[in-house]
Amino acid sequence: MLSNDPLANVLYVDLSKKHSWVERREDLFGKYFGGAGVAIQLLTENCPAGIDPLAPEAPIVLATGPLDGLFPLGSKTVAMFKSPHTGNLGESHAGGRSAVAIRMSGIGAIVITGANTNPGYLSIEEGKAYFRDATTLWGMSSSVTAGRIVRQNESSAGLRSIMRIGRAGENLVTYADVSTETYRHFGRLGMGAVFGSKKLKAVVVSGNRTLEVADKVAYQALYDEINTAAVSSPVMKKYHDLGTAENVQPLSALGGLPTRNVQAGHFESAEAISGEHYAEHYLGRRLACSHCPVACIHIAALREPYQDEAYYYKTTMISYDYEPIYALGSMLGLSNPEQVLSLMNKVEVLGLDAMSSGVCLAWATEAMEKGLVTEQDTGGLKLEFGKADGYVAGVEAITSRSNEFWRTLGRGVDAAATRYGGVDFAMAFGGNEMPGYHTGPAGYLGFMLGARHSHLDNAGYAIDQKELTKGLIPAEQLAQKLMDEERWRQVLSSLTVCFFARGIYTPELTLRALAAAGYNLTAEQLAATADDIYRAKFAFKLANGFDFNKLTIPHRVFETPAVVSGFDEEYMRRAIAFAAGQLASPRG
Repeated sequence: MLSNDPLANVLYVDLSKKHSWVERREDLFGKYFGGAGVAIQLLTENCPAGIDPLAPEAPIVLATGPLDGLFPLGSKTVAMFKSPHTGNLGESHAGGRSAVAIRMSGIGAIVITGANTNPGYLSIEEGKAYFRDATTLWGMSSSVTAGRIVRQNESSAGLRSIMRIGRAGENLVTYADVSTETYRHFGRLGMGAVFGSKKLKAVVVSGNRTLEVADKVAYQALYDEINTAAVSSPVMKKYHDLGTAENVQPLSALGGLPTRNVQAGHFESAEAISGEHYAEHYLGRRLACSHCPVACIHIAALREPYQDEAYYYKTTMISYDYEPIYALGSMLGLSNPEQVLSLMNKVEVLGLDAMSSGVCLAWATEAMEKGLVTEQDTGGLKLEFGKADGYVAGVEAITSRSNEFWRTLGRGVDAAATRYGGVDFAMAFGGNEMPGYHTGPAGYLGFMLGARHSHLDNAGYAIDQKELTKGLIPAEQLAQKLMDEERWRQVLSSLTVCFFARGIYTPELTLRALAAAGYNLTAEQLAATADDIYRAKFAFKLANGFDFNKLTIPHRVFETPAVVSGFDEEYMRRAIAFAAGQLASPRG
């Protein structure tokens, strides 16, 4: 890396002592670049094995990478923490402005420990932390309103990002998220609850710096090359025109769209909640993350009448993507596009992860159908597929933790199924609720074997569609494919590059981009670093009780026809055993 690059500055914050300091960590940023690579090292250093995820000592790590602020599509912040949802590695990525704001503030990573006695928020300006009171914001009905008030109170100049939680985080729902710039999220695995346990309502970061490059002429040429590739790519055009919601109808046609708790893979009303329908009838605007020419963020304008007020309407701007549409639409049997948007907005305001919320409510609905859960358990609330009112009330009950059932569901579908039954149709993998892909064995193995049990760890769903439709391959070979891709994604998430750009940031181009940032590496060195980061994540997981042999597979995945069928549990177990053996053996 370039000498004196502020990227290597790590800001440590102790909320309990109201104390902060900066340490120079070239040892980490020089070897692991930033993002996921640096974050897992900082997490390992500051999070003793076995610690309660909600203990004051449990850290929150936010890390950026050397391409943030320099190149197109370098726009992600990586968060790492011990997940209160799984009790293990928590990793979540968010776009928006946070990564560039952190870089412009003169730091590359933030480590937050301790807890506030009273609610507060952090304001970080030019690499310095200031401790603010947030008592009046705590318990506020809308996280959006809380963010607006924080923005008005902070007059700092330059590029700014506001990361904040809603009531779900305050109430320690284990899949509460952290919202940033209103429409982006650290969504998975419950960082919002970790914020809540620290009585940390928000983190505001601002800065106004410039960044140096090794060779300005070469940098400009490479920047233009990447930018041209991004704006001319057919894949990127798809993301700009329709966003990830473009996937709704194709997946449904293939039988891969999870519907009514994966009782089906085809949704008869897919067109009504498709990206095409939303773009034609509801699209209000498109937004882009910092330093991104694609603008894949799609915002719907939902116009609704005020109750008891003739001719008066309110317009709500709601971000929609494939995953919330699946989780809060087809997974719940909802076919009315406005009802799906309203439920998305409710989840947004409360500060919940959309995927976990939808999967939990889908399980609860089927459990009610089968008599495992009754209205006595739900406090009189009836959940039915296709009926939105019950789900709107349900996410409020989860957030409020209104009785034992809703408190249990607020810990995830595994916890609820263990308590009430229905394990065979509790759609979680490694403790994390499934993403929106019922494509076959590669997709489901990808969820289970991924370091954070997410579709973003690898693209198993793509292997199903592109390769396994021609026939199953040996389970061990499939596991190796998933692991190889996940290793490379450690590089992208350490730089930190949007995974949508993985077709643009090839190993060759990545080496050239790193050279502009002051890193001169060979392809072999890059691959070795990727493997080091990958293994470091699993070392943390294994030290905190993760066991490949204890991974459960809901029987539903074998019952409902998918894009690829004909696999069984024995096939899946062979793949898991192979991965376990590979990660337990020395590198090479």
